[in-house]
Amino acid sequence: MSPTSTPSVLLLATLDTKAEEHAYLKTHLRSHGVRVITIDVSLDTGGALLGGEEKCLAMVAASEKALQAVDEGLEAGANAILGIGGGTGGEIILQVLQSQPITFPKVLVTTLPFDPRIAIADNSIVLVPTLADIAGLNATLREVFENTAAMVAGLCQTRRKGGTCVDAQSVGITALGVTDGAVRPLLTALRDQGQETTVFHANGYGGAAFARFAKRGAFHSVIDLTPHEVTRIHVAGAHVPMTDRFNAALDVPRIVLPGGVNFVGLGQKNLMPEHFLARPHYEHSNLFTHAKLTFDEMEHVTKILMAALAQATSSKALIVPLGGFSSQDCVGGAIEDANLRGVFFETAKAHADPNLQITAIDAHLFAPEITETILRTHGQMMADNPEVAHVG
Repeated sequence: MSPTSTPSVLLLATLDTKAEEHAYLKTHLRSHGVRVITIDVSLDTGGALLGGEEKCLAMVAASEKALQAVDEGLEAGANAILGIGGGTGGEIILQVLQSQPITFPKVLVTTLPFDPRIAIADNSIVLVPTLADIAGLNATLREVFENTAAMVAGLCQTRRKGGTCVDAQSVGITALGVTDGAVRPLLTALRDQGQETTVFHANGYGGAAFARFAKRGAFHSVIDLTPHEVTRIHVAGAHVPMTDRFNAALDVPRIVLPGGVNFVGLGQKNLMPEHFLARPHYEHSNLFTHAKLTFDEMEHVTKILMAALAQATSSKALIVPLGGFSSQDCVGGAIEDANLRGVFFETAKAHADPNLQITAIDAHLFAPEITETILRTHGQMMADNPEVAHVG
């Protein structure tokens, strides 16, 4: 977009139910000098009330039709995508937004009748909750729409478009609060070397974003310091779909540590199943509780990690801090268990690919010697793979 051209927004809405709200938002976008291209995502029902599978098929058809219109709008130079919708309309619009480039400006104004973490796990979508239902204008909705119009007009001024995250490749790193003591010094050291780093929260949702970035070629190397999501996926089932969490970016140098693999991250303590409460656990916060794995569970998830690493085609290494895998897996910690760490180490050795470099260190994950080992291993991998090495 040239500095003198008029910015434009693709505005998605179900005009059969949200015409009044669409018109109000469109008027305020125009007041900010933004051209509006409307895309109707209403269900083509001919006036019939659909339910069940028939409605789901109609929603798919509406999203596919909208996708075609959005592609044409983006090809013509649209600067942002904006949608307004409730339950059905919001779901249709989300399908459209999720298919767009990760960092392209995308906004959904919605009553938020769903868990937003699942909806935006692997894409950058700004959600604007209306609180009140989008069912006729009122003082609350007018203010929400006016604020949204101003925000989207500002987004239209950006020059860097989505899909360019691979232009400056970085070290992909996974983290949690319980592994922060290892992540922070590692980030400082890598940045001192001139390396760009991109960190993902391994909480069952950030892993979906990690996998999508990896598939887009955003990393020249990976330090999966916190593969904790293997426990959420294979022990608790508390996750979003991310079958490629441990199988993405296997063609670049990869270092894995068992950060957070000693527990499963669950929700509020009073909502936890009894069988998890019966084992050692602690409240990480008011909203999250961590329960220690059993020996059988540790053996199971370790085999899964080793199977994924066996598929890696570039340099690969496993670093095992025998003194502790997380903040509460330490002397006096709530889920301290040296024997559980031993299960991980012995299982890893028994099922490791012959090309996997395994280093065990009698120190906690947060110890300086662990950071030094990661840095030394990473540096050697970059030297051995000059075709992927990238600084700055």
